[in-house]
Amino acid sequence: MIIAGIALLVIGAALIWWNYYYVFGEGVKSGQLNYVVKKGNIFKTYEGKLIQVGLRSATAGAIQSNEFEFSVEDDSIANVLMVNSGKTFDLHYKEYKKAIPWRGFSPFIVDSIIDMRP
Repeated sequence: MIIAGIALLVIGAALIWWNYYYVFGEGVKSGQLNYVVKKGNIFKTYEGKLIQVGLRSATAGAIQSNEFEFSVEDDSIANVLMVNSGKTFDLHYKEYKKAIPWRGFSPFIVDSIIDMRP
């Protein structure tokens, strides 16, 4: 009985780590910064949107812009982004399976600014 409880605890901890803390992917997105805001009811997090060049279609016959919605944990990165809205950025991000409230609304977390252009 104790072994089964320990096994469930270990499996539960592994699932939490896998879904919320394991870096599933990482990369760079480029585009024009639309906005970065600090918001939230309990956990105030930085949320932003980058508009990428080009068009995509979620359904046949429909056209919409490419939008990359992300969260930022680092105050200094968020402050640089907030005062440079409208400029073109290359942003490095980490992708997690799921978002957690104190990290942000998005599973995509921007962790560095690679380049900024007017």
